[in-house]
Amino acid sequence: MNKLNYSKLIKTEAKRLGFLSCGISKAQFLEEEAPRLEKWLNNNMHGEMQYMENHFDKRLDPTKLVEDSKSVVSLLLNYYPEVTQTKNTFKLSKYAFGTDYHFVIKDKLKSLLNFIQDEIGEVNGRAFVDSAPVLDKAWAAKSGLGWIGKHSNLLTQQVGSFYFIAELIIDLELDYDTPVTDHCGTCTACIDACPTEAITEPYLVDGSKCISYFTIELKENIPTEFKGQFDDWMFGCDVCQDVCPWNKFSKPHNEPLFSPHPDLLSMTKKDWEEITEDTFKKVFKKSAVKRTKFSGLKRNISFLKD
Repeated sequence: MNKLNYSKLIKTEAKRLGFLSCGISKAQFLEEEAPRLEKWLNNNMHGEMQYMENHFDKRLDPTKLVEDSKSVVSLLLNYYPEVTQTKNTFKLSKYAFGTDYHFVIKDKLKSLLNFIQDEIGEVNGRAFVDSAPVLDKAWAAKSGLGWIGKHSNLLTQQVGSFYFIAELIIDLELDYDTPVTDHCGTCTACIDACPTEAITEPYLVDGSKCISYFTIELKENIPTEFKGQFDDWMFGCDVCQDVCPWNKFSKPHNEPLFSPHPDLLSMTKKDWEEITEDTFKKVFKKSAVKRTKFSGLKRNISFLKD
């Protein structure tokens, strides 16, 4: 079999496993990203996310992560929900409604890697779901799965941006895809709508001003100067995606594990204010919300209501 057939085989299996789409690019140093990442870090736009400073070389060069790697297989998995939370409540980013995506995607990636090894032969590689120094969005864009929008998320004309990005980095040469063009045009909807003005200029997000950073990553108290700017977001924030015209094309996912706990969507502000640790454990049993812990969620809620 040749590289083109191998690529087709991998993409067909990715679709069968439930991935939205699959694109492939050559594993090599990300030249354009290097100065951008360096500048972003030097300007402290990562805030307290110290881990972003680690493994600078590995972030930019997949061959330093996986020996002899030849290809980066990028995959998208839809998480757009059919139903969202009740109105006038404390809000949770849609990606965190169901089971933690790390577990769901890791299993699918392992299945895909096993399939490649069974069908093609001895192929070595590793699976990545945003928990390693890999620039997911850059690789997905390089693989033709979309373009990086002005809100710095990956955007796709047919489906918008409500999806997870993951990779397999493997030591197999494949047929490589090419990037697509940018379709943001003159639109500034995301920049205009960001409650904390974290999108400081088109295509540049100051992570240290982002609501997702404050409600998930920051372990200390949220700075008081941001009082009244959170638009009721208690975990993550979807504003820049919600206002994006391309998300008119989002379609509900068909991954049962991403379905929310039955109590979650109907909870009112009063329910959230009175949430107990037992309820937290029950509603968020396998959820990404556990990352902020019960104490973190309580901190976020009291910051919103004080």
